[in-house]
Amino acid sequence: MRPWLKRTLIGVFGASALFGGFAAWSQHPHGFGRWESMSEADVARFKARAIEHAARRLDLDAAQQARLGVLIDTLQQQRQALRGNADPRAEFRSLMGDGTFDRWHAQDLINSKLASVRDGSPKLVAAVGDFYDSLRPEQQRQVRDFLQQRHGPWS
Repeated sequence: MRPWLKRTLIGVFGASALFGGFAAWSQHPHGFGRWESMSEADVARFKARAIEHAARRLDLDAAQQARLGVLIDTLQQQRQALRGNADPRAEFRSLMGDGTFDRWHAQDLINSKLASVRDGSPKLVAAVGDFYDSLRPEQQRQVRDFLQQRHGPWS
């Protein structure tokens, strides 16, 4: 094969792979905003997939899967209570609206977030405890081993 033809074909293949990768990447939801844009159907699908994945990995029975579902619902409620109804970025931007930082409203915002965590944490702790206590000893060991591993890009 002639060198110029070989270089051309490699260049065309490389460019198509690069542009194909960019096209695939652009279709994937990125960043922290993807959770806020999920519909109720998307949340239900995510919950079902999470329960299915955990049931497959931990060999969960029906009662354990139900407790895991309660835990996921409780986590979602706590997350929503912490986030609130307003856009967090808009709330933060409003603190810097007139050239000075509104410390009083910032402290009020932090206090409301802390109150939501304080109010929701007993229910969350109970849900985590109910799920974990329902696991058999070998399942508990698998969960502890999983938590010992490092996950994500920042580990």
